Amino acid sequence: WRQIAESDRVGLLNLVLVIGVLMIVDGVLRYSQALIVAYVSQKTMLEMRVSLFAHLQKMSLRFFTATKTGELMNRLNSDVVGAQQAITGTFVTIASNIVSVFVILAVMVQADWRLTLLAVAALPLFVLPARRVARILRSVTQQQMEVEAKMSGILQEAFNVSGALLVRLFGRWNEERSRFAEQAGRVRDISIRRALVGRGFFAALGLVSAVGTAAVFWLGGLLVIRGEIEIGVVIMFSVLLGQLYGPLSAMTNSRVELATSLVSFERVFEVLDLDIDVPPPENPRTLDPATGRVEFRSVSFRYQSGRPEGLAAVKRWRDVGEVAPVVSGSTRDWALERIDFTAAPGTLTALVGPSGAGKTTVSYLVPRLYDVSEGQVLIDGVDVRELDPETLARTVGVVTQEAYLFHDTIAANLRYARPDATEDQMVAAARAANIHDMISRLPDGYETVVGERGYRLSGGEKQRMSIARVLLEDPKVLILDEATSHLDSRSEALIQDALETLMDGRTSIVIAHRLSTVRKADQIL
Repeated sequence: WRQIAESDRVGLLNLVLVIGVLMIVDGVLRYSQALIVAYVSQKTMLEMRVSLFAHLQKMSLRFFTATKTGELMNRLNSDVVGAQQAITGTFVTIASNIVSVFVILAVMVQADWRLTLLAVAALPLFVLPARRVARILRSVTQQQMEVEAKMSGILQEAFNVSGALLVRLFGRWNEERSRFAEQAGRVRDISIRRALVGRGFFAALGLVSAVGTAAVFWLGGLLVIRGEIEIGVVIMFSVLLGQLYGPLSAMTNSRVELATSLVSFERVFEVLDLDIDVPPPENPRTLDPATGRVEFRSVSFRYQSGRPEGLAAVKRWRDVGEVAPVVSGSTRDWALERIDFTAAPGTLTALVGPSGAGKTTVSYLVPRLYDVSEGQVLIDGVDVRELDPETLARTVGVVTQEAYLFHDTIAANLRYARPDATEDQMVAAARAANIHDMISRLPDGYETVVGERGYRLSGGEKQRMSIARVLLEDPKVLILDEATSHLDSRSEALIQDALETLMDGRTSIVIAHRLSTVRKADQIL
């Protein structure tokens, strides 16, 4: 203003050049900041996702039977993204705005300390409401994430193949729509509440900024009238006030955003802090080579641990600060009590008994899907809890009653047991499982995609694929949950032939329903 009033063209040109250079520097710095923030946030998000995934993979089967898949997916997706937004938005905003406020205040104090003092007098009005609003929004955000996780659980149940099939078979479209609409309505209501609280807070900050600006203009006008300052100072303050109150509002709001962003961090780390109920051994042991001797020594096992399980344990800890006992819904506390037996290498052991007798439980304890409550399970004299997890996985092969296949090619599903298997080895395993001829008749052969959970294949074909996969793994100990009871006679005959090949030379523990299998057993439990 002075340079214009004094007709100082050189000074004005220099000032314009300085402003131009500052704008260029500002653009370069903003671009660099965006690049660094993007790299750091995405790297952090990757590490959090991988850490969550790896931690959850170490949990026992107990955890997954007590937790909805959709809720776990929500933790890996929405919660990690929420935590990432705190890095890209909140932390960067706080840092940059602190710098802006100090620079602007320095300029304002140099121009006129009285107007500066009046401008910052509104600062308490920015800070005081933030604490209460942060508490409210933190609570609302927690509720929002929980209802969104439940909605994700409904979607996962409804849209996986088994769920979609069940809905269609029973004609429950309207009921499922209503169930989803009810949960989606809760998401809507909590989102509206969060938006109203946030917008109300912003409106209050805007009112404080308006009052502060009006007060500065009033005092500045009086000082100009008295001749104590020049009009240019008031004009400069009119520009700087917006640049001061903007960062102040953003910093105040950052406190609120930080409180809500920390909810995402908490939800991620409360899962990472869950104790692994099947912990890896501190000094893992290997079997080289394995002979396949299996021993149960005074083994007792209960499914009910007396504590909330899955993500319910996290919620209980968050609500009351401790994990309280729960009442078991089981009519029997122990699934197995004081079990002793030995399966010698290369023998067949049949497990026979009514539903609920504990046959499947025995099959779960050998590959350590669960840990025993009491006693020991040993392979070649080594407690399975001391074995290296990869060694245990290579030593024990399992064919379950329900064969699971990934939405991938036949070759990829077979090589899941042994990624380095050659084409000849894969074909040999498929021939032994009586599935090669069927695969050869397919247009794409081994590159045929089997669909979600292998639903493009029949039940018998999936079982033979499962047997071929285990054959390719070539384990010394074989667990069979006999899977022929629900198949037609032709599929059953093919699978029985494949099982004969699979059990040859291996220590086999078979949940037996067929009399012919029991008769061939070396021992019957």
